[in-house]
Amino acid sequence: MTDTISLTGLVATDPRHIVTSEGLAITHFRLASAQRRFDKSEGKWVDVETNWYTVTCFRQLAINASGSIKKGERVIVSGRLRIRSWDTGERTGMNVDVEADALGHDLLWGSTTFVRSMSTTPARDIPASEESVPATVEQDEVSSFVPSNAGHEAPEPAF
Repeated sequence: MTDTISLTGLVATDPRHIVTSEGLAITHFRLASAQRRFDKSEGKWVDVETNWYTVTCFRQLAINASGSIKKGERVIVSGRLRIRSWDTGERTGMNVDVEADALGHDLLWGSTTFVRSMSTTPARDIPASEESVPATVEQDEVSSFVPSNAGHEAPEPAF
């Protein structure tokens, strides 16, 4: 049985991208997911605990992540949770890994521009009656979301 998890947090390390000798693209990074609460006595949001995850992406998601995600950015990750114990003889611990199915910027904290990537898989033969013709979009027709408070600090989210 696999456990599916959705996380929000900060990319804590520069994403590392490799391609194996078999041609499999892999990108991984550390994600810091901090729990926050409002401290009434101080009148501000404070971090309570930080959970650390290693996020691993494969194939096209790995390629897209390596070109899109940078250290310090807020992201949303959805994927399969893996918890593994380890023992080196001197130390023991647990790794909490997420094999990502989906990954993107957290738009609560900023804006982004989406660019669709072309599939690297070979096209299959499709009868002309079933073939769909994709719409073409000129570059100047593409617009990105700009929040109405652009240039201003985002308010603290009400969790």
